[in-house]
Amino acid sequence: MKNNPRIVNAWCLYDWANSVHSLVIVSSIFPVYFSATALNEAGGNVIDFLGFPVKNSVLFSYSVSASFLLIALLSPFSSALADYSGQKKSFMKFFCILGSISCALLYFFTQETTTFAVFCFILSLVGWGGSIVFYNSYLPEIVTEDQIDRVSARGFTMGYIGSVLLMVFNLTMILFPQWYGGLSSAMASRISFLTVGIWWFGFAMLSFRYLPNAERRIRTKTSGNWIFNGFRELQKVYAQVQTQTLLKRFLLAFFIYNMAVQTVMYIATIFGSDELKLPAQSLIITILLIQLIAIPGAILFARLSGRFGNIYALMMAVTVWIGICVGAYYVMSENQFYALAVVVGLVMGGIQALSRATYSKLIPDGTQDTASYFSFYDVTDKLSIVIGTLMYGLIEQITGSMRNSVLALLVLFVAGLLLLWRIPSQKVYRVRLETEEIS
Repeated sequence: MKNNPRIVNAWCLYDWANSVHSLVIVSSIFPVYFSATALNEAGGNVIDFLGFPVKNSVLFSYSVSASFLLIALLSPFSSALADYSGQKKSFMKFFCILGSISCALLYFFTQETTTFAVFCFILSLVGWGGSIVFYNSYLPEIVTEDQIDRVSARGFTMGYIGSVLLMVFNLTMILFPQWYGGLSSAMASRISFLTVGIWWFGFAMLSFRYLPNAERRIRTKTSGNWIFNGFRELQKVYAQVQTQTLLKRFLLAFFIYNMAVQTVMYIATIFGSDELKLPAQSLIITILLIQLIAIPGAILFARLSGRFGNIYALMMAVTVWIGICVGAYYVMSENQFYALAVVVGLVMGGIQALSRATYSKLIPDGTQDTASYFSFYDVTDKLSIVIGTLMYGLIEQITGSMRNSVLALLVLFVAGLLLLWRIPSQKVYRVRLETEEIS
């Protein structure tokens, strides 16, 4: 039965559990610690990684690219098998455990263990991204279409609140070490990585208690290896996607603008640290500010979608992102960076929640293999991150300036806005999809 409060609460709780990874590991403490720790013996930022000299900020960008390339390769495989076997929750749990343990192992990150830490960081992203595809695929199964925007925004909101609570605790260790027996800043950072793993794992186990497993899609004996039958299910969904005109249009637009959105989110802290030379504590507090503003931002854009339709609300968000890129290219001072961060926080949660909700609405009503459908969304998401962060890193490596990379992101946002223009903005899509074919 859809709209079951216990199941909806359990679904939102997983956002509470995993979002600490996005805040502490991806956006704030880890990137700052990485920039200060991944140095050569002389203290320079060009380090040796597997025999190759590379700037630490470029290595960070490439690590994100490698992580999401792995997720993009694994996602269709795992989601097809999950739909076939009915073990969606088990797959989600596996990736969750992989990611949380990898976070905890970052406790051992020192200058001498940089290579080990990079691989732990990559695996933590693989675990996070791998679990999210199954998490997202639950949404159209557990709520009716009229509740999708609200519940999607609620999940992001709970994620922001939970991650901020743990972040505040971690900040007290860094800013007030005397409260904890005189911890060094480095040790406080490493303990924060450990707390992320424990928080993620612990609250996720509570979520898994109430999330249902999907029914097994094929109960009768079939010919051939069951793993390949899982891939046949994925191919069948791919063929169905080709007949959904609005779905294809949205995926293309999402792929383009998401390249820029996700790159900004993963690289913003490194930009402030390396390009603007901002102090570590200021950067971490700024990221915390972004998370706090993202809470009302997600709610605001959910209400905008309720009034104007999903696509118009997304177009508003992308337009603001265009302004953010222009501002980032010209930003020079610490106060300008803070002002830009406030605007980023306003649209960050909104565009993510709306994108997920819009895709959920465009999936044909009654679809049972939602994990396979969401694998397309996930692959689109992850490949856009791969290309976006790789492009960002390459442009910086070639030109020596992150500001030139920001200009490339600006172009992506403009292209994404034009592609969204081709999609009608509605509050509900399935009635129209069922009664007419939209060309």
